[in-house]
Formats: sequence, C-alpha cells, structure tokens
Amino acid sequence: MASIKRVFSGIQPTGVPQLGNYLGSIKNWVDLQKDQSAGGDNPHELFYSVVDLHALTIPRDPKQLQKETFEMAAALIACGIDPNKSVLFRQSAVAAHSQLYWALGCITPVGWLNRMTQWKSKLQQQQQQQVESAESMVTESNFSRLNVHSNAAQGLLTGLFTYPVLMAADVLLYKATHVPVGEDQVQHLEFARDLVAHFNKQYKKKHFVLPTVMLTPSKRIMSLKDPLRKMSKSDPNEQARITLNDTDDQIARKIKKAPTDSISGITFDPGARPGVSNLLSIYAALRDTDPESAALAMQSLSNAQLKEAVAEAVISSLSPIREELRRLLGDQEHIERILGENEAKAQQVASANWKEIAKCIGISA
Repeated sequence: MASIKRVFSGIQPTGVPQLGNYLGSIKNWVDLQKDQSAGGDNPHELFYSVVDLHALTIPRDPKQLQKETFEMAAALIACGIDPNKSVLFRQSAVAAHSQLYWALGCITPVGWLNRMTQWKSKLQQQQQQQVESAESMVTESNFSRLNVHSNAAQGLLTGLFTYPVLMAADVLLYKATHVPVGEDQVQHLEFARDLVAHFNKQYKKKHFVLPTVMLTPSKRIMSLKDPLRKMSKSDPNEQARITLNDTDDQIARKIKKAPTDSISGITFDPGARPGVSNLLSIYAALRDTDPESAALAMQSLSNAQLKEAVAEAVISSLSPIREELRRLLGDQEHIERILGENEAKAQQVASANWKEIAKCIGISA
C-alpha cells in the first residue's frame, strides 16, 4: 500500500445495505481510512461515491431512487466512513462524470464492450427467457456467440452495454491510482486500463495513469437460503439476507434457519459444504481471520453451535451500526450538509481534471 496516492470506489444506491455489501466493500473502505499516510510523505486520498447514475441502468422510481441514495449515504457514515477522512459524494452531483463518459464512449470500440462477461450474462438471461417456452437451453458454446447483434440484445437497454465506460470515467476523472473491487469487477477495471492506453495513444499525451486493482480480501457472501447464490438485496426472500438495520432477533432467526448439512464437525469446503462454508466466511470476515482458521478453531462444534457463534459475531458487529444508522436517518439535514460539503470537494478535483481533458481533446470546458 506504500504507493497508493488516490483511491476511488463506488456503490449503487440500494437503500440500507445488506451484509454482503458491508463485508465485500464497505468494511474495506473503512479499513483504508485507518492509515491516512499510506502514500508516504503525502496522505493518500479516498473518494467514495454513491453511484446513482449507474442505478439508472434499470428503470427506477424517482422518489424511491432518491430515498435509497440517501439511505445508502447514511449507512456508509454509520459503518464508519468519516467525511473528514474520505470524500463521500453522490455521483450525479458532479456533472463531469457524464461529460467524461461521453468523451470516452466516443473512442471505445464496440467490440471491447461486447466482450464484457457481465454483458454476456445479461444476454444469456434474456435469451433464456425467450426460449424457455421451447424448453431450449443456452449452452456454454453459444454463450460465446452472444453479442450486441443477437435477438437477446434487442430488448436490453444501452446503459447496460455502456456501463463499463461510465465506470472507467468515474475512476479516471479523479486520476485514481487504486480501485478496490471484488473479483466480479476486475474485468471492468482491466477495460478502464485498456481505455487509458487507448486515450493516451490517440491524443499523444500521457494524461491518465493506469489504475491498479485492489482486490477486496473478503470472499463473496452467499444467500442464507441458497448458499450457491450470492446474497442480494434484490432477492424476493428477505430470509436470504441480513440487512444492516435488522434487529438482533431477526439476525439470530435468519442464521438459525440457514441451510447446513448432516456432516459431523466443522470444516471449510465450499464445494462439498456450501452452507457451513458460507457461515464460516461470514464469521471470519467479521472476526478478521480466514475461514480455514475459523473452521479449525470450531472443528468440534455442531452446526447449531456454529450458527450461534456466527449470530453472535454478526449481532455484535452490526448492533452499533444499526443504532447509528437509526440516528442518522432521523437527521436528513445533517446528512445533506455532509454530502453537500463533500460534493464541493469532489467537484473541485473533477472540474480541474475535466478542463485538462477538454483541452486535450479540443472541446470547451
């Protein structure tokens, strides 16, 4: 971490986050604040954004989007994001995100976007829905052939296709040197790095630096109802996830009902024991250890005792966050003031960089 100069990361406004969001992203953001002099003589800078423009890739009710954006901002502060140590802001409050998105989009080859795995996954889902009545299947072989010209793409929105360009604009607008991401976003950051090289070559100027991937240490947190699927806020079954405003009783009940298996003893084996392994991953992430070590320490416990230990870890970690979140949600004026002050800081950095970019490409800033 000695070479870190500026970090950028974003999170979609889904309202109060669930445990997977907290352990996969937010907790790591907070940890980066602990050493504000990791950049050597000059403190590194942290830019954290509630990316409400990205949320528009799926049709959203305007009032609900505003509400969930506010709730996410309040939750980040409740989790420990300190506005005095990090620049916390709403993406849409800084117009240069959209301006750079357009400029980068105009030099992005369609083929690059068409190779994105997440885009192909959306196409796969769409095509599968189209052929279900015929009892057909989307196979591995034709997955590689799915592209922007396929029938499956015709009903999807352009924003889903160009999403990586906006993500690249978010990062490059602040000249971020490091971007903390999960494994599912690594390809998008590699795309941003390719775009840096492409831009610098096209305009014959080394304007952008190559952002470095910072893989978040926590593994993906899986559903409490189906440990083969990622824990998600969009899951219609509320028992599948823990949200940061769940009560202690709700947390305990959800974990108690989580599926395990009939094997004696506690071991970490995601392939053979996905339910037990998911609980171990949650426990380990909250106790700052690794799942293998946690399994070794609890090898003689029963599954019921494991669930009790996990519930205790979750409750002790989330209870203070829940209480602080409740307080913050009751003081909207305070949150808006924090966001306004931080958005002015983000705007200052973004505007200065955008002026340089605009001059480089020959347009008015």
